Amino acid sequence: MSDNRQSLSDLAGLTNQPAPVASSAPVLAGDEYAPAAPVVVREPMPLREQILDKQGRAYATGRRKDAVARVWIKPGSGKITINGRDQEVYFARPTLRLVINQPFGVAERDGAYDVVCTVKGGGLSGQAGAVKHGISQALTKFEPILRAPVKAAGFLTRDSRTVERKKYGKAKARRSFQFSKR
Repeated sequence: MSDNRQSLSDLAGLTNQPAPVASSAPVLAGDEYAPAAPVVVREPMPLREQILDKQGRAYATGRRKDAVARVWIKPGSGKITINGRDQEVYFARPTLRLVINQPFGVAERDGAYDVVCTVKGGGLSGQAGAVKHGISQALTKFEPILRAPVKAAGFLTRDSRTVERKKYGKAKARRSFQFSKR
């Protein structure tokens, strides 16, 4: 038996060598012959295609709670318009504006795109989450290379949590009416 231990310096020299070719010939392992394991060479994943409409915009739909946002992005100065109003007017709370700008921060594209969106349903928090989801989806359609950082931040996943429906015989979804002994 021979000792096949290698140090890190020995492994550094192996990186410049070409990958071994798979063969079906048996390999000598000790005193017995064993079939060689095939070497799998993986090709890099193909990049997704850019999806744009006739006006050169990327479109996506974002959803959160009961809110649905239809989002179009195009290169511009960073202006965000929601239901025909500026983002400072529509989302008066700074935390909501911070939420809708998160995808641009992760992708390092602050002020690079103009956003036009229409949003319906839900409250302001759900609408901000829907706009964020839509912007993230549209960014990955406009620049497919940004899919990895946006997906790693968790912005492409639709948050499926919604309000539980009210049941009959109950005050709310689970709350019972107040009990009166007399």
